[in-house]
Amino acid sequence: MAQIVKRAYKYRFYPTPEQVSELARTFGCVRLVYNKALEERTRAYTREGRRVSYAESSAALTAWKREEELAFLNGVSCVPLQQALRHPQAAFANFFAKRASYPVFKSRKRSRASAEYTRSAFRWRDGRLWLAKMDGPLDIVWSRPLPEGAEPSTVTVSRDAAGRWFVSLLVEEAIRPLDPSGDVVGVDVGITSLVALSRPIPGVTDQDGKVANPRHERTDRRRLAKAQRSLARKSAGSANRAKARLKVARAHARISDRRRDFLHKLSTRLVHENQVVVIEDLSIRNLVRTHTLARAISDASWRELRSMLEYKARWYGRELVVIDRWFPSSKVCSACGALQKSMPLNIRAWECACGAVHDRDANAAKNILAAGLAER
Repeated sequence: MAQIVKRAYKYRFYPTPEQVSELARTFGCVRLVYNKALEERTRAYTREGRRVSYAESSAALTAWKREEELAFLNGVSCVPLQQALRHPQAAFANFFAKRASYPVFKSRKRSRASAEYTRSAFRWRDGRLWLAKMDGPLDIVWSRPLPEGAEPSTVTVSRDAAGRWFVSLLVEEAIRPLDPSGDVVGVDVGITSLVALSRPIPGVTDQDGKVANPRHERTDRRRLAKAQRSLARKSAGSANRAKARLKVARAHARISDRRRDFLHKLSTRLVHENQVVVIEDLSIRNLVRTHTLARAISDASWRELRSMLEYKARWYGRELVVIDRWFPSSKVCSACGALQKSMPLNIRAWECACGAVHDRDANAAKNILAAGLAER
C-alpha cells in the first residue's frame, strides 16, 4: 500500500535583477527577525528561567515593525518573517528535548541565505511559480518533473556560497513500497574502498564486493588549493577578494555536488536490490578526531550515506538494521567464528587458524550481515 510522504524537490533557478534585489532584502529581514527572536528567547531563558511561546514572538514582530528604525521590515512579504519565528521555536524545542545543542545566531557571511514561503505567499499555476512581492515567475530549470498533480505546500528559496540560486518545493507524494526481495546485504564502510558488501552486486561493486572510493575532495584538491592561495593574497574587503572567495566556494560546491550524486546512486541501488541492509553504528565525530584520517573520513561522508539509507528504506518498505559500534567485525572469522586478539589497521588480509583466508573489509561485511540478521 502506498504511503503519503512529504518530499522536497530542489531546482536551480535564475532570478532577474529585480528578483535578486527583492530576495536579498527578504534574506536580510529574515536573518534579522530570527536573531532578534533568538535574543529575546535567550534573555527570557537565562534571566527569567521561562520559555517564550510563538504567540509572544509574533506579537513582538508586530511591535518591531512599528519601530522607526525597523520600518523596513514592512517592505518585504510578512510570511517569510513569520516562518523565521518558527525556526527558533523548533530549535529551542530540540534543545530542551536534548536532540540538539543551543541555537546560535545567524551570520550574514557564514549562514545560508534562505526564505520560506507558505501557500498564502506564492502562486503556483501550470508549472510556474510566482512569489509574493514579485511581478514575474521564477525562471526555474526543471531538471526532473514534479509528481503528477503535485501542489507545493511550502517553497524555500536559497542562495549558496557559490552564488547559485535554488528553490525547494515541498509536496505530498504517494510512494509505493517496492516488491519484496529475498536478498540481504551487510555494508562495511572504509577509506580505501568506500564500502565493502557481503556479496558482489553487478554494476555496483567489483568481484570482491567492493565499491571504489571516488575521493572527490582529493581529485579536486589542486584546484581548491589554487583557489584558496589566490584568496589569501587578496586584500580584505576588495572586489578581487570577493571574486576569489566565489571561486573557492564554487570549488567546494563542485566537490559536494559530485559526492552527493554518487552517494544517492549507491544508496538507491542498495535499497532497491535488498530487503535488509545491515550497517555499523559508527561515531563519526570521534573518528574525525584522528587527524591523519580526518580529511579522508570527511570526504567519504559515511554519515550522509547512512542518512540516505535510513529514509529510502523507510520510503520503499525495506529494513535497515544498525548493529553496535563495538562489535568486532574485523576480528571475527566469518567461516568459523574465531575471534582474533588484535587486528591493526595496516593488516588488509589475514588467514584464520581454520585455513580460511580473508580480505579484511569483505570479512567484516559478512560478519556485519550475520550480526544484523541475528538481532532482527
